Amino acid sequence: MNTGKIDGKQYAKMLLGGATLLSEHIEQINDLNVFPVPDGDTGTNMAKTLEGGISEIANEETNSIGHLAKSFAHGVLLGARGNSGVILSQIFAGIGAELAKHDEVNASTLAMAYNKGIEKSYSAVQNPTEGTILTVFREATEYASKKIDESSSIEDFFKLHIEKAQESLLKTKELLPALAEADVVDSGAAGYLYIALGMYQALTGKLEGEFKNITSTKTVDIGKFTRGSKLEFGYCTEFLLRLTEDKTSLESFDINDILSILNNLGGESIVAYQTDDIVKVHVHTFTPGIILTEAQKFGEFLTVKIENMSLTHNEEIKPPKKKSKLFSVLTVATGEGLCALFKDMGADGIVAGGQCANPSTEEFIKAFEKCDSENIIVLPNNKNVFMASKQAARMYEGAKVHIVPTCNIMQGYGALSVIDPGITDIDMLVASAKRAAEEVIGAEITRAVRDVTINGKRIKQGEYIAIKDSEIVSNEKSADEAIKQMLSGVDMDEHEIITLFVGKGVSENSRCLLTEELEELYPECEIIAYEGGQDVYDYYIAIE
Repeated sequence: MNTGKIDGKQYAKMLLGGATLLSEHIEQINDLNVFPVPDGDTGTNMAKTLEGGISEIANEETNSIGHLAKSFAHGVLLGARGNSGVILSQIFAGIGAELAKHDEVNASTLAMAYNKGIEKSYSAVQNPTEGTILTVFREATEYASKKIDESSSIEDFFKLHIEKAQESLLKTKELLPALAEADVVDSGAAGYLYIALGMYQALTGKLEGEFKNITSTKTVDIGKFTRGSKLEFGYCTEFLLRLTEDKTSLESFDINDILSILNNLGGESIVAYQTDDIVKVHVHTFTPGIILTEAQKFGEFLTVKIENMSLTHNEEIKPPKKKSKLFSVLTVATGEGLCALFKDMGADGIVAGGQCANPSTEEFIKAFEKCDSENIIVLPNNKNVFMASKQAARMYEGAKVHIVPTCNIMQGYGALSVIDPGITDIDMLVASAKRAAEEVIGAEITRAVRDVTINGKRIKQGEYIAIKDSEIVSNEKSADEAIKQMLSGVDMDEHEIITLFVGKGVSENSRCLLTEELEELYPECEIIAYEGGQDVYDYYIAIE
């Protein structure tokens, strides 16, 4: 084939092809894990991120590649989860921003859009690391851009792009020594290559993707609201509004105008943000008709959804009310015991997830909506969750969001322990939480799933390993021995408390024996054990 130009419908098929091929290799990508731990989730995160974009364009009938690309970019932005997913969303945001100017594009214009993807994705990362998805996408795009000309086809661009991406992927081992030692390539970069291959195969007719498992049908029980009922919870109202030139100046429009209207009309759980000339709004209100009338003064609706919240009422829903708190605390956690513990410590909400189940940008935004406070303090508790929480914070307008960059559950525990509801200086409170998190030494104990050599340390499948500060510091035949070996490398004279968060697979007898041993070894330290209930890791350990 020799495709000179593509429009929106062709681009949609290509995106679906990329998502399809990626989804077929999720486990293969997840297994590209430097540490021999069964917690790889890059493939899952990237597939879920693309799913957000695919669901956004599933019912699009436009031929304009500009309109389609903007919709897809918006979907992946909300669906982004994990660092690779957030970077991927920024790549498509950059591509979409350039494609938005066109109804159809040739290879040269597509190359320009891909170069915008480089700029956008690199700018989204504070300290870009070479040898990752960033490198592979950049090198592949730059190579293809230099090789094509005005006579080149779309196929020419993708063949060159993929050729260089394959070469660049293998070189990630040279750029990141940890990859070379573990004998794996970068997982995010590998995921991107499958996306590019899938898009090319869809372009050439070798792959037909399907819009499946993307949307779910939600049923409501209309019997919950009868002729004798009174409206108690109001309406959950959502709409997409396209700003129109005959109603407002696109250059001077300010999203705060919409926010002011929603607040003045008594709206609650407000989320409103703008992408180019499209405004998305979520609000809980007793008067949706008035809000829609006011919003229509700025443009015309693309979609509208109004739900009587009495039909979806559960114990979590409370009647709308004015924000009554100075701040709320949201923490990311998984495991029944950990979630219960964090709530007991003062967390107002739990964002479900963590390692292997990173929450998306949209999940954070939905959690923000439930807070009735002027400020929201977020503890992401995972390096791979931080970027999605930060992206959600930038998009959310309903409160001021403060991200405490906790890298693991143990740091989140330390930060939460100093958050006092009586403190009214938010900046001081956040700074205190950051300091507390940094002072915690955290370790994770699990079993190796394969033989590997890391930092010169030979690890055998089935051995228990202790990971401290992102480094494997001990490997032993038992969890107890791995923990004791890890602790021997810490100056315990400088610490007073050892807290164990016990995983789902650890027996009560094993826990008791370990705590007794630690009490004998460190009589000056207080030993605390909680039933965490987490998967994968037998123990999380916080040393304070």
